[in-house]
Amino acid sequence: MLEQKSLRESLLACSILVHKRMHDLLPENFSNSKIVDSMRYSALSDGKRIRPFLVIASAKIFGLSALASLNTATAIEFIHCYSLIHDDLPAMDNDDYRRGQPTNHKKFDEATAILAGDSLLTYAFEILAQIQTHNDPAVRCDLIKTIAKAVGFMGMTGGQMMDIENANKKISKEELANLHRLKTGELFMASAEAGAILGHASPDDRKSLRFFANDLGLAFQIRDDILDHQGINIGKINLDETVHKKPKDNTSIVDIVGLDQSNKQLQILREQAISHLKTFGKKAELLIDLTNFVIARDR
Repeated sequence: MLEQKSLRESLLACSILVHKRMHDLLPENFSNSKIVDSMRYSALSDGKRIRPFLVIASAKIFGLSALASLNTATAIEFIHCYSLIHDDLPAMDNDDYRRGQPTNHKKFDEATAILAGDSLLTYAFEILAQIQTHNDPAVRCDLIKTIAKAVGFMGMTGGQMMDIENANKKISKEELANLHRLKTGELFMASAEAGAILGHASPDDRKSLRFFANDLGLAFQIRDDILDHQGINIGKINLDETVHKKPKDNTSIVDIVGLDQSNKQLQILREQAISHLKTFGKKAELLIDLTNFVIARDR
């Protein structure tokens, strides 16, 4: 379903597919409590769905259709949505808006938001374990292991903890890069590698996609920092879903090296990311287009 389409068309096609799959997986009439209403409120809100796109586009390199990788893509989007719900809580970033609407705990309440996030996270692994995700149990176990590591204390949540501990502190460029690699990059890497796992890719191909996604994730965060510096992302209203931090609370790459050097670093990461895709030839064109989009986006 992503064949012979521009990046914009492919992103839209992916977003529609993932949105429908999330809609189908979350029961619309769940009468036991309001928890599913809370889950649907955040999961079905507008978003670019870049992480699921990474899954689908990477799997396509190895001959899998979008439908064949859809369950995995949807599970990763559920995990991402869980992280946003929890990031916005008063104990974390204490934000009032996300994706142009009140944050989950503002729409419902803190307890419901916490439980909705927990439920999205655990539901994601239930989906990954299903035979519909892949008929090979070894592949499903590999997916679960790879994604669980990416979002645990050695990945995303570890990076979130570092972000909290370093609020209002000056840190080095290297420390900041490590923080972003954990908080943002690990799930990017797992998303790209998931497509390779589904496609029974070689260890070298899996490594190439991880290296690509690592550079892409860092570029994504630097672009966010530049937009924050320019005052474009402040307030989290109508923003890209990847923005987790308040500009005033945390050191950004612009604070450390300045705007010009940040833009130069962005270009270096672009070139590095694309270089990791050379082994795939024309099959990686969508991922190359995504890289160019990431560094040029204006929101």
